[in-house]
Amino acid sequence: MKDALVIIPTYNERENIEAIIRKVMALAHPFEILIVDDGSPDGTADMVRALQPEFPGRLHLETRAGKLGLGTAYIHGFKYALRHVYEYIFEMDADFSHNPDDLIRLYQACAVEGYDMAIGSRYIQGVNVVNWPMSRVLMSYFASAYVKLITGMPIEDTTAGFKCYRRKVLQTIQLNKIDFVGYAFQIEMKFLAYKYGFRIKEVPIIFTDRTRGESKMSSGIFKEAVLGVLRMKVSSFFRHFDRY
Repeated sequence: MKDALVIIPTYNERENIEAIIRKVMALAHPFEILIVDDGSPDGTADMVRALQPEFPGRLHLETRAGKLGLGTAYIHGFKYALRHVYEYIFEMDADFSHNPDDLIRLYQACAVEGYDMAIGSRYIQGVNVVNWPMSRVLMSYFASAYVKLITGMPIEDTTAGFKCYRRKVLQTIQLNKIDFVGYAFQIEMKFLAYKYGFRIKEVPIIFTDRTRGESKMSSGIFKEAVLGVLRMKVSSFFRHFDRY
């Protein structure tokens, strides 16, 4: 059994990729990294390949033909992690909006405290977001509150994308049946983990919006999350959530 794999999806992250890789590799815990690159025309994957000899056995790369969506990139990474028998599997952005130092705290929540999923939460202790305009903070915060109300999940940051899963969570969730491919994917993964009865902990983090490169966020992404959650909740009434 391998230990910990950090999955980082990329599309045009040339400005950030080397720095984020070096930061994760410099942490006290020996995390491995899987970059899932969606055919970035800016040469992101080439930069990763150039760094691989420096981190033998720890820096991995999977490339896909085009921009196929955040959710499918993570599912691709999850399947890789299950095939290669990692125990702790992480989601993290490439743009430093998630502080790599917090990987240690998410890891400890699962590996030491025994939780099945740890969420890097922007809202568990107030609102901890830096460099966002107030309109985006409010949209994110109230979208998360709406999702919590509809789904009944006892989670403050339902759209968070910084997480650690124990292997058994991803083995239990039927990855081929995940409906969403955009940021609503983050909601669906938490909802399924909650419905299957896994132990979930929110770890407070400070989220800092990117300073380099272009954001992939849009109001349409939030609309997908808000409108899709009703369908997700209704469909759950007709599904069994038994762990095997």
